[in-house]
Amino acid sequence: MEANGLGSQGFPELKNDTFLRAAWGEDTDYTPVWCMRQAGRYLPEFRETRAAQDFFSTCRSPEACCELTLQPLRRFPLDAAIIFSDILVVPQALGMEVTMVPGKGPSFPEPLREERDLERLRDPATVASELGYVFQAITLTRQRLAGRVPLIGFAGAPWTLMTYMIEGGSSSTMAQAKRWLYQKPQASHQLLRILTDALVPYLVGQVAAGAQALQLFESHAGHLGPQLFSKFALPYIRDVAKRVKAKLQEAGLAPVPMIIFAKDGHFALEELAQAGYEVVGLDWTVAPEKARERVGKTVTLQGNLDPCALYASEEEIGRLVQQMLDDFGPQRYIANLGHGLYPDMDPEHVGAFVDAVHRHSRLLRQN
Repeated sequence: MEANGLGSQGFPELKNDTFLRAAWGEDTDYTPVWCMRQAGRYLPEFRETRAAQDFFSTCRSPEACCELTLQPLRRFPLDAAIIFSDILVVPQALGMEVTMVPGKGPSFPEPLREERDLERLRDPATVASELGYVFQAITLTRQRLAGRVPLIGFAGAPWTLMTYMIEGGSSSTMAQAKRWLYQKPQASHQLLRILTDALVPYLVGQVAAGAQALQLFESHAGHLGPQLFSKFALPYIRDVAKRVKAKLQEAGLAPVPMIIFAKDGHFALEELAQAGYEVVGLDWTVAPEKARERVGKTVTLQGNLDPCALYASEEEIGRLVQQMLDDFGPQRYIANLGHGLYPDMDPEHVGAFVDAVHRHSRLLRQN
């Protein structure tokens, strides 16, 4: 590091690298913790900042994204920040219209219906230039974080993005997207390739802008069984990691740890552990000791408290965290929830979760 406290990219020097060390599999003095959706509607200040404008306008404002990203860090001693954005900015950059309907979630007025609809999509090579606002938000946030904790960038995985683009929004069965897999396998692979080709430069661009780790969200893994998953999700998950790492090297950028979070993808745990990611995120349906046995010693695990556990009393949260940490063991582990925080959760209970992780993980190491 240079003498002025600025790192290699001119960013302030990192003061707390516990999260990064755990991600790389190095020993840490305590267990690092962050929460998916830590910048979210459960915070009154988030609702206040967001009230003024529409969801995707917020995503396109580097200033607003930076503020939302930093809000949870003012309240809680979290060990990482994650940039405020959305996985659907990628389909948007490919030319699809997406709106966020309050109370309903994302909506695509013109979802993909036929194979020929793929011709409407923009060239994936242009996506990164469409998403400059995300890169600006990352750079601004990295400056304002002043080296407090690392900043995580993220994207949705190809299959999860495909589900939204075909379903036109949320779905309980993903029947339309899965119909493509069975009836239009060639077109499905074509779409998944387009998404992969868009994601690689987007993720590399996030690192170039200042992201110090990357998480890929395969939120809809659970709708695929083992066969469909290994055919339509896993190859692209692997491809993203391999190509991002190669491109970072080509660009002369230092490697960053990558996290794969495939929700309800427990049937593919071994494969995910060998997919080229340093960290495998787990949801709450997986038993930590069993997961540890199945993935071996080569990856760090992240997770996996049931978010609804935060509805419990603070004492009970402490007890559940203690159990979770005992089960995962002290090293090669990043504490998190098994999914994002829900809007009606009490910020005090989020604080209790974070404090319990820090407190108990230090005690574990003393014994």
